[in-house]
Amino acid sequence: MSAVHFIELENIRYHFPADARPILHNINFAIDRQTVGLIGPNGSGKTTLFHIIMGLLKPTEGKVFFKGEVISGSDQFKTLRREVGFLFQSSDDQLFSPTVIEDVAFGPLNLGHTEEEARQIATAVLDKVGLKGFENRITHKLSGGEKKLVALATILSMDPKLLLLDEPTNNLDPETQSRLVAILDDLNLPYIIISHDWDFLAKTTAELYTLDNGHLVKCREGHIHEHRHIHPYGNRPHHHKEAGP
Repeated sequence: MSAVHFIELENIRYHFPADARPILHNINFAIDRQTVGLIGPNGSGKTTLFHIIMGLLKPTEGKVFFKGEVISGSDQFKTLRREVGFLFQSSDDQLFSPTVIEDVAFGPLNLGHTEEEARQIATAVLDKVGLKGFENRITHKLSGGEKKLVALATILSMDPKLLLLDEPTNNLDPETQSRLVAILDDLNLPYIIISHDWDFLAKTTAELYTLDNGHLVKCREGHIHEHRHIHPYGNRPHHHKEAGP
């Protein structure tokens, strides 16, 4: 490696135990301060790639670097997870405490903060994501959009240096999507977003990658643009021809 990156993947390959065909082929990627969108068909390996970064899956081949050091053991990945926040596709997989304040304070408590400090951190983060006053709400009774924002608050309460967001706009109403865009814009953090929502990616990311038959490919500039029309190419990368005279 010629430079030290916050996270770097080197020649990552992965195949599921029951399938010898690799779902990821020689992935090489690094992130420091970028805001990145990741697209690709369902089953193309996007979430698998996140799981490898977080140490939830072990690559068949290749290396994961964290701040220039190869990491592989559980203790090393625990250190990475203190600085990398992972928002799951389903908020119900991330929220397990009876009340909102308990869910959001759980991370700071695990980091060694006192109960009072953890509560103060959680309250401030809830305010940041627009959920002031939700502290004592019953988590499982919240709407889908509210749960998504609480789940985001649980990772922000741990003061991450990088976010991995897996389909964050799934089943969100337009108002909550707009709130999420504003939150991300205000954070000043690097992140990678898996999404099929081109309009959301156009508002939140500066670089776009796609997983194509297991290969990670950077899209050319100009592919990220907001759609306000029905287009025959759907959500596939495409060019617009210049209008004639």
